[in-house]
Amino acid sequence: MTFIIVGYGRVGARTARILHEEGHAVVVVENDPDKAERAREAGFEVVEGDGSNESVLKRAGVENAAAVGGLTGDPNVNFAACMVGKEYGCRLVMRISEDYREEIYDRYAEDVDEVIYPERLGAAGAKTALLGGNFNAIGELTEGLRLTTVRIPEGAPVVGRKVSDVDLGDFGRIYAHGRGREPMTIPLPGTTIEAGDQLAVVVQRDGLDRAKATMLGE
Repeated sequence: MTFIIVGYGRVGARTARILHEEGHAVVVVENDPDKAERAREAGFEVVEGDGSNESVLKRAGVENAAAVGGLTGDPNVNFAACMVGKEYGCRLVMRISEDYREEIYDRYAEDVDEVIYPERLGAAGAKTALLGGNFNAIGELTEGLRLTTVRIPEGAPVVGRKVSDVDLGDFGRIYAHGRGREPMTIPLPGTTIEAGDQLAVVVQRDGLDRAKATMLGE
């Protein structure tokens, strides 16, 4: 399963590295020679050229790729790359900045699988979007604790429940909630969880599977 990363800047490089460390094949598309060389030095297969160009993406293997991530700092390039990927049935993840107006976000969101804000999610969030998962372990807080975000899908057992009623026992705590484009905040006890919401959870390392089962189902 190959993932095409368009753009080897801060977000693209970290996303590519995370995917690679997890055993996925990654092809980097980059039109800046210096960045392309850095990607090669990091061990990635690199296609130099404009990621919005179909012929360039074909050289990168878009016809057989699982997903395309448009992760450059230029949303026009990112969107064009995703639209090429759409023609070949790829999963589509597009980076924009979080100061975009609602109507622009909605236009992009209609055509791709995930719109991400790296300033908010980071590379681990981009990786999760590319894989299509809901449960994203972002990083370590201490040796035994992990910071995790969860996107709640339709039919999850917590849909319709209040945040205060979700019992993660002694292995985890929900500490933030977000809906749609809203930033995540500390939820009120009566906040009801809806499909598509995001929850941020602090969970013990050995409690990840139990937390996942509680929030997403077996």
